[in-house]
Amino acid sequence: MKIQHLRFTCLLSDDIATFAGPPLSQTCEVSAVGTAHSLCLPQAGGTGGVTSELNPTVNSFQRKFVTEIKRCEEMERILGYLLREIKKSDIPLPEGEVNPVAPLPKHVMEQLQRLESELSEVTRNKEKLQKNLLELTEYTHMLQITRNFVQHSTEVGFEQTHYEEFPFLEKDSMMDYTSMQRLGAKLGFISGLIQQVKIEAFERMLWRVCKGYTILSYAEINECLQNPDTGEVTRSVVFLISYWGDQIGQKVKKICDCYHCHLYPYPSSNEERTDVVNGLRSRIQDLHTVLHRTEDYLRQVLNKASESVYTWVIQVKKMKAIYHILNLCSFDVTNKCLIAEVWCPVNDLSVLRKALEDCSRKSGATVPSFVNRIPSSDIPPTLIRTNKFTSGFQNIVDAYGVGSYREVNPAPYTIITFPFLFAVMFGDLGHGLIMSLFALWMVIYENDRKLKRSRNEFWNTFYDGRYIILMMGLFSIYTGLIYNDCFSKSLNIFGSSWSVRAMFAQDKKEMVNTNAFLTLDPNVTGVFNGPYPFGIDPIWNMASNRLTFLNSYKMKMSVILGIIHMTFGVVLGGINHIHFRKKFNLFLMLIPELLFLLFLFGYLVFMVVFKWLAFSAANSQAAPSILIHFINMFLMQGDTIPHLYSGQKTLQVFLLVIALLAVPVLLLGKPVYLYWLHKGQNRFGVYRVSVYHLILRRTSEEEMSLMRAHDMEEGSNHDSLTSSAESQSDEFDFADIFLHQSIHTIEYCLGCVSNTASYLRLWALSLAHAQLSEVLWAMVMRVGLRVGSRVGILFLVPVFGLFAVLTVSILLVMEGLSAFLHALRLHWVEFQNKFYSGAGTKFSPFAFSLIHTGFENDGLPL
Repeated sequence: MKIQHLRFTCLLSDDIATFAGPPLSQTCEVSAVGTAHSLCLPQAGGTGGVTSELNPTVNSFQRKFVTEIKRCEEMERILGYLLREIKKSDIPLPEGEVNPVAPLPKHVMEQLQRLESELSEVTRNKEKLQKNLLELTEYTHMLQITRNFVQHSTEVGFEQTHYEEFPFLEKDSMMDYTSMQRLGAKLGFISGLIQQVKIEAFERMLWRVCKGYTILSYAEINECLQNPDTGEVTRSVVFLISYWGDQIGQKVKKICDCYHCHLYPYPSSNEERTDVVNGLRSRIQDLHTVLHRTEDYLRQVLNKASESVYTWVIQVKKMKAIYHILNLCSFDVTNKCLIAEVWCPVNDLSVLRKALEDCSRKSGATVPSFVNRIPSSDIPPTLIRTNKFTSGFQNIVDAYGVGSYREVNPAPYTIITFPFLFAVMFGDLGHGLIMSLFALWMVIYENDRKLKRSRNEFWNTFYDGRYIILMMGLFSIYTGLIYNDCFSKSLNIFGSSWSVRAMFAQDKKEMVNTNAFLTLDPNVTGVFNGPYPFGIDPIWNMASNRLTFLNSYKMKMSVILGIIHMTFGVVLGGINHIHFRKKFNLFLMLIPELLFLLFLFGYLVFMVVFKWLAFSAANSQAAPSILIHFINMFLMQGDTIPHLYSGQKTLQVFLLVIALLAVPVLLLGKPVYLYWLHKGQNRFGVYRVSVYHLILRRTSEEEMSLMRAHDMEEGSNHDSLTSSAESQSDEFDFADIFLHQSIHTIEYCLGCVSNTASYLRLWALSLAHAQLSEVLWAMVMRVGLRVGSRVGILFLVPVFGLFAVLTVSILLVMEGLSAFLHALRLHWVEFQNKFYSGAGTKFSPFAFSLIHTGFENDGLPL
């Protein structure tokens, strides 16, 4: 996607509105007049664009729109408060998608402040009523329970608790009421409630401090009471303390305060107690009525607020995003013109111009907003347009690194190669079918809000990669048919091409009757009737040498696929050289790399294919070993072993010499050429600069900026001409270039060997997956299928359940994750490093469509 640098300018007024429109992504200079800037940002927010920082030296607290941002943060706080109250009342949040425009902050601020003050007042009244109700309820329980404590002094029995730290209490008798009266002490009572978990410590503290001059009686309340402040439900205990003397009473009250006891007045007579209880019951009934009406009114207010809270959240987010962007812009000397520099895609430039025209017309500005393309030496960000199908594969590439501007993007090829390499390691018809059905279910119900808005990160990983999983499942079905493997069993769809009937001829009957294993000789007429129509013949599932055959097949297949994959990556690097107008790299890098790779490892693929075609079952015993021939190629030996074809040694020596000669070309070609280019063309530098300045005088500044932008897109730059004179004085660092090229050469040559061996993971993981599947079938399903009685049918149900659970958890999830990671490594290390630098910057535009609109991660202070 082509990106250009533009400047956006608009004249300001005192009021600022919002920005809405399609995404933008090119660097431009834009200007707006009057109130136009208030409408321009909302209009451009729909187009999307990357805004450059024009106030790098200005403190964050000194920017022009910091007050508006604080106002938006205050609105976010109010919205967080509303959401907490709505969720506390179990009111469902609205469903559906809305896209409201961003209004002026003061309009939304007034509504939210009125609603907050109303809710705060109602909530405070509700909390006061609940607190009063709790106090009256506790007082009622206290009066009812303490009635049993108050009896005549001769009938009162004290339940004493003895402690080891007070052994004298077992010997001394408690002083009675009559003796205390003789000493002139006054009897007092303190009653209240305390939490059940604190009663033991509370009782112990009374004994220690009051030296036995108190009598504590307590009983537990059968009803659980809820604390209105914390919402916790606790069990409380009613206590009654009898004490002698004012000093003891003061100590008791301090202890009660330390343990956060709720103290209530104790009536002096039974008649007073009865009157208080009756009054409390009447007040509790009135409080229930008032509290019920208050809760109804509060719920009505919250229901009304819940209808608009979703819209308010989006509006506040848009407003805050707009003012953040405005703070990146600069102003002219009159402080009336807003100037912004943005990157914008070339294809969206007409949309941006139209958006500015619309906002200027709506604002009634006399001077319209405008856009200018400006030259820039900065590297543009990388924009790659994706859809819901390609976004997952693009994320795989971006996880390695965002591509440089106008660099070849490997994502389109990854759509095919990634699931295919995964399927080579995961090839099983049954497992691929289960994976495809699971991904297809997610694709069909992809618009379901419960699936899209899930807070489970593990599930979100599967949901975001649903199309990748679907492709991997479909390719696994294909490779499963090639391997003829379905839950470790083969499918005899077309009928086996091998027949044992020919082995029962007269000369073979004795061998058949005397051997436990039967060797099917394809050289015997009628035993082998030709290749299986599609995939591997199902008879190999019964063969004792099945593993040997599949190992040889999958190992050679892995090497062939790997070399094709790496060669394709090198060719894509050549496309980069052509696009960036570095054609010398075609001769000094691309061709030597292809010669080294194809003349060595490409020749290995040739020998594999040639051996398959040149040797049949009749002369297979005389077929030489490819590995021995490949080793002898480097040793320039091999006269003692039979050749694959005539002239093999001569051809191998020629290929080896060419491959080795490509290494010094790859190592020295580019540094020497750049050195010659630097030294040999210095004499023409002054002439080129003078010609360029002559052209510059005859060309307008805007045309030259367009030429520079065009050349940047095409991989070159006219600025190189103006800087050629300066480059003459700069020292050409040949050592640095040679060092980088040496690292590249060593990495590439050694990488060809290691990367080819790395593709053998395709064979290893395919073998491991097949063996795990076979072991799981043999140890689980085969046990259930061997039970032949009627009980076997019932026994098969839990056995199948266990088989299904182990298949999904081990073979699908664990093995699937392992194959996924290995396919990821093959793309990142073996494929993409041949041509993909991944050193770019991702294009992250200012677009309202990118703002998260959910409540789960809305960023509000909930």
